[in-house]
Parts: sequence; C-alpha cells; structure tokens
Amino acid sequence: MELEAPVADILGSLGLSLYDLEFTGGTLQVTVEREGGVDVDTLAAASRALSRWLDESDPIESRYTLEVSSPGLERRLRTPRHFASAVGEVVTLREHRDDAPTRRLEGPLREATETTVTIEDPEVGLVSVPLAQIERARTVFHWGPTPRPAATGSSKKGT
Repeated sequence: MELEAPVADILGSLGLSLYDLEFTGGTLQVTVEREGGVDVDTLAAASRALSRWLDESDPIESRYTLEVSSPGLERRLRTPRHFASAVGEVVTLREHRDDAPTRRLEGPLREATETTVTIEDPEVGLVSVPLAQIERARTVFHWGPTPRPAATGSSKKGT
C-alpha cells in the first residue's frame, strides 16, 4: 500500500504538512511541518491520529515503530522537493565521487532541480552535484548574532 497520500491527508486534517516519510530498519519515520513550527502537543495529536489509521488499515505487514517529529532547525534534505525548499539557505552535504575522495561542501544552496543541486562553497566556488551522488545533506543553522564586519580604512590617531 502506498502510504504517502493517506498520511498526508491525515496530517492535513490537523493543519500539518508531510515533510518526509521513510520506512527503514523497522521504523516508520513521519516528519511533519507547519508554518510557524510544530509543538509537542501537535506532534502527539499527529502520532495518535496516524497510529489509529495504521492500526485500522494495517498497511505494513511486519512489526514497526512509528516516529513522528518535526524537521527541526537543521532539516535533513533527501528529495528534490526538500532541496527546492532550501534554496537560499546554507546547507552542508557529503558528495560521493567515483573518481575522487568523498568531499564535504557547505554554503548557500543556489539552485535545485529534479536531478542536481548547485551550492556555493566558499573554498570551491559554485558546484553542481547530482542528487544521486549526495550521501547526506542538511540545512545549517548558525547560533547567535552575525559577527560584525571588520572596520576598513585608516583610523585617525591622536596628533
């Protein structure tokens, strides 16, 4: 059974959007989002609603654990839609390259298509990476205020 559409419908009835859905290692991970963020009570309500539906429809034959969470400040990027929603944000990714060692890139995400992303790494410049070569990626959140730029020009000294 296809899970994404019914899960998205259930979440939509709670005012939530489905960010990601993944079944790995016996865990059904459902990541939800909402404009303005998601609180613990909303996550609990989503978990109850999804559990009820999963118990009634029984779409997964094996044993599993349901996890419902928000994407957080540093969101995992996995699908073309995830990358498209992060254009303009600072991201970090690990790129697997067949002809060279794996490399880590970090910088503003400049473009995202169905097959590639373009990141502006301060050391490498603009780099287009095929989605198939991305081992893992996430947005980056920097805590605290932005450092002030260094003063430029000459300073006047006492005469």
